[in-house]
Amino acid sequence: MDIVLQPLLIAASGGLAAFCVVLARRLQRLNDLENGLGGAIAVMVAEVDRLEHAIRKAREEAASASDSLAGQIELARKERALWDLHQTMDKAVGLGSRSNAHGPRRLRKRLPEAADA
Repeated sequence: MDIVLQPLLIAASGGLAAFCVVLARRLQRLNDLENGLGGAIAVMVAEVDRLEHAIRKAREEAASASDSLAGQIELARKERALWDLHQTMDKAVGLGSRSNAHGPRRLRKRLPEAADA
């Protein structure tokens, strides 16, 4: 039995050695930075870094624009409150209506005088 198992073990070892050589070559081609998956992974990593930087910058700009907009809205609210106060004061004093006797008069347009004389 020992004589039969020895050649079988040698044949199996040779088959495994051939399999390992083929596997090593495939892995080298797969990891090739020019044509293989390694190159694709390197490109993808670079793109992810670029996109993360762009997203970070866009977030900063959006936060800045949001702060600026909040300031403008607050200023508009203050201006609206002052405008409402002014309108309320005008109505209370009576200056808000145009039909009162002290309001501005409409001037008539002058007709050009004829120089026939």
